[in-house]
Amino acid sequence: MTEFHLRTPLSSADVQELNAGDVVFLSGMIFSARDKAHALMREKGAPISLEGAAIYHCGPLIRGNAVLSAGPTTSGRMARYTEEILARGVRAIIGKGGLPGAPFLNRAVYLAYPGGCGAAAALQLRVMGVHCQELGMAESIWEFEALEFGPMIVAVDSYGKDLFQDVRRSAEKQMTK
Repeated sequence: MTEFHLRTPLSSADVQELNAGDVVFLSGMIFSARDKAHALMREKGAPISLEGAAIYHCGPLIRGNAVLSAGPTTSGRMARYTEEILARGVRAIIGKGGLPGAPFLNRAVYLAYPGGCGAAAALQLRVMGVHCQELGMAESIWEFEALEFGPMIVAVDSYGKDLFQDVRRSAEKQMTK
């Protein structure tokens, strides 16, 4: 396990350096997106450039320009959008609970952020803008400047290693004994 301190936008080389189990801290721009934002991007396109971007599956609580809480939401709800989001140039998806690993192969990583840490996340994020406000606070696309956002674990790397899948296999193996 290695610790990485990266800055967005992420390059292909940045992603290729990461292996499942590595610890990552991100600085630079991070965009939040949940179900409605993903659906809107599917229908109308992204209101921002996603080349090299990190998308955070999060419905933040914002007051004015202050981030009050920004914990991860369950990524599985956005699984149906993963392929097209990555095709737009996204290099990292951040969330909890995992996503199928196949779409990440040779192009991106899934970073697991601990659930229940919304207040800690808020201390590492600064509001820089908001897009699609008509979706409501939790569903808008928030543009955050991150300062050493993390720690996050590389749960799915660009080489096909998937920690969530490994745990499932291990549990199934134990159950058949």
